[in-house]
Amino acid sequence: MNIRYLTAGESHGKALVSIIEGIPKGLKLDIGFIDEELARRMKGFGRGGRMLIEKDKVEILSGTRKGKTLGSPIALLIRNRDFKIEILPSISCPRPGHADLAGALKFGERDIRDILERASARETASRVAAGALTKTLLKEFGISFLSHVIMIGMVKSEKRLAFDKIRFFAEKSPVRCADKDISRLMCSEIKKAANSGDTLGGVFEVIINGAPPGLGSYTQWDRRLDGNLARAVMSIPGVKGFEIGSGFEAALSRGSRVHDKIFFDNKRNRFSRKSNNAGGIEGGITNGEDIIFRAAMKPIATLKKPLDSVDINTKKCKKAQVERADVCVVPSCGVIAESVCAIEIACAMVEKFGGDSISEMKRNYEGYMKQLREI
Repeated sequence: MNIRYLTAGESHGKALVSIIEGIPKGLKLDIGFIDEELARRMKGFGRGGRMLIEKDKVEILSGTRKGKTLGSPIALLIRNRDFKIEILPSISCPRPGHADLAGALKFGERDIRDILERASARETASRVAAGALTKTLLKEFGISFLSHVIMIGMVKSEKRLAFDKIRFFAEKSPVRCADKDISRLMCSEIKKAANSGDTLGGVFEVIINGAPPGLGSYTQWDRRLDGNLARAVMSIPGVKGFEIGSGFEAALSRGSRVHDKIFFDNKRNRFSRKSNNAGGIEGGITNGEDIIFRAAMKPIATLKKPLDSVDINTKKCKKAQVERADVCVVPSCGVIAESVCAIEIACAMVEKFGGDSISEMKRNYEGYMKQLREI
């Protein structure tokens, strides 16, 4: 069985729900860790007033007993404090850049409120909760995640550090950037955008450390791991671009400079590379190096000084709807990307090592790692 999940819930509805199937039996869960991940999603310089209202906490409704998974579907609940969907006013003027107009046209709906409540990025809290579950599974195999911001607007960080150093500096930075000086400049840009009633996007990077070689497959298009990661990240609201490894820069260079030379590390008894332009994946399969990708997020579509739009009922020109919104959410988007990619990596791990229980999965994993050492 593979891992699959669904989410439900609206931005101002009663709650958000995730149902996850395929987590092996016997995995010890830590509700505190899931809540910490939900808190990480809510943090970051540039967040709006909703983050002062909500205090996201998870409730596990099914699939566990005495703190361990049963192997059956797991239901997660996050209650909304700002529950007022039934009394919120109707909206008829779509925001450029949002799902408002496209959704209204799709469903033949004149009240855009019915569209934006589900299209809202509030839904991603459900995915972070599901991702925290799969991160707990992946911890059992030494796989960990981090995200950090490398660009806000035109302010860019060029600092390249080791995995642990990036984590250390990013966690202490107001914009979760590995360069404190650049982080301060990013904060300044976000303030300027806020003061002018505007918003900012940017680029974040995710690094996945500890994934063994052999996850994913080249045998079918939908089993290529890089494609599945791209799909997962591109499904996050606001994400408009994705690249893995050297990405678009690879298109500007010759193959002799792009492809990572292969060596054998006698000390670690494994094949390795001194560069990682492939981003840890070759032919849709992990090669044992860190998985590294970047994603570009557009500016938030809701502006305090709204753009021109058209009332869908009167067809007359009008300023777009103004909703309570953030100024910049690039750091939070990185956390969400960690989560959706944790689900994809967990899917690949379950596919590769199988097992109805965590103990069976570990036995299969250890046998495979022994096989790698013997090649």
